[in-house]
Amino acid sequence: MKEIIEKVKRFRDRRDWEQFHNPKDLAISISIESGELLEHFQWKNNEKVKEYIRDIKKKEKIGKEIADIFIYLLLLSDSLGLNLYNLALKKITENEKKYPVEKAKGTAKKYTDL
Repeated sequence: MKEIIEKVKRFRDRRDWEQFHNPKDLAISISIESGELLEHFQWKNNEKVKEYIRDIKKKEKIGKEIADIFIYLLLLSDSLGLNLYNLALKKITENEKKYPVEKAKGTAKKYTDL
């Protein structure tokens, strides 16, 4: 993780873009990129999505949107002094408690409804 964060920051810093990468604008950028990702799935049922992602070029475009989101998440977490890797591990542990297998298996219910 450290290597990719440093690479992203080098890319940003060589272009003098840190001035634009405050937490608010990074959060907005994550939302914008998430919207662009959603466009690939909009108005498609599950069968149409399966068909859509069989197209390698379309799948690559989806991957690029995912990468954009990931890069902005790295920059946001770094700018806040948060370790994205550790945050994810902690959240998984919390979710394991909220959604025990014996109650959550096979259901999409929220933990408050289990």
